[in-house]
Amino acid sequence: MAEINSDIIRAKVFLDANKLIGLPTETVYGLAGNGLKAEVVSQIFEVKNRPHFDPLILHTDSIETVKKYVKGVPDNAYKLMNAFWPGPLTILLERNHLIPDLTCSGLDRVAFRIPNHPKTLNLLKLLDYPLAAPSANPFGYISPTTSEHVQKQLGDKIPYILEGELSEVGIESTIVGFEKGKTIIYRLGGLEVDEIKKVVGEVTILPHSSSKPDAPGMLKSHYAPRKDIILGDIKSLIKKYSKLRIGTLSFSNFYEGVDMSLSLSATGNMHEAAKNLFSHLRKLDESNVDLIITEKVPQTGLGKAINDRLQRAAVKI
Repeated sequence: MAEINSDIIRAKVFLDANKLIGLPTETVYGLAGNGLKAEVVSQIFEVKNRPHFDPLILHTDSIETVKKYVKGVPDNAYKLMNAFWPGPLTILLERNHLIPDLTCSGLDRVAFRIPNHPKTLNLLKLLDYPLAAPSANPFGYISPTTSEHVQKQLGDKIPYILEGELSEVGIESTIVGFEKGKTIIYRLGGLEVDEIKKVVGEVTILPHSSSKPDAPGMLKSHYAPRKDIILGDIKSLIKKYSKLRIGTLSFSNFYEGVDMSLSLSATGNMHEAAKNLFSHLRKLDESNVDLIITEKVPQTGLGKAINDRLQRAAVKI
């Protein structure tokens, strides 16, 4: 199994040796390696069992570092960088020759972000290359928010997991790009759309499904437990599947007469709901229930991103 330790120098030793490590961020834990070396990036795809057509996000510590790897930065990108970095925002920019094709799945743009996690930022400052770091889980499964989650899923495939605090945001970053002067949101995530609008004005939100995504995290089926999860009216679905062992995941309510009932936030706090989403799905998936029943949360603030994850995790009925 992987060594779990809080030593960033030891993490650097593994990364400099072209090894992969588990890495904490404020969104979820990442599976990190040198994003400038195709052979290392190939390991990431292999360990995650991730399709090679699904591009990766690069992580670094400063805007100046990002500029080394792109052909230009639009004005609105600068505005968003200055407003929200470090933080749960990923920005798509036209890449230069220093970024391997594999990192971007052959696309012309590269995804960059600066994570808002003190330990990871300190590590990034020690490196002379950006880290490719998708979520540290088998492709399509629930994203990890603790080092223990990474250990359970990938601990036999990587040598080291950098210990950090529990992921505070709990869902992946929002991904933004720019086309013909317009600001495009490719993936809803930990930064609210309304906050982005305050900085750059109107935005266009793309549907989050593609057989060949233009940005990371756009595939239709994703974030799913091993057990079936059904999205709808919880009360009626409990009656419909009463012969099964049922686990429920609601926004703020608890349900009697089921095998396990969890709520994302008893007080209806959307930030708490986002933080708990993946960890609660994991608890249900690791329990003895046969079926997970859940519901959409209000479409306000981070609710849009939470519903996006629930829709892509659920089976289609």
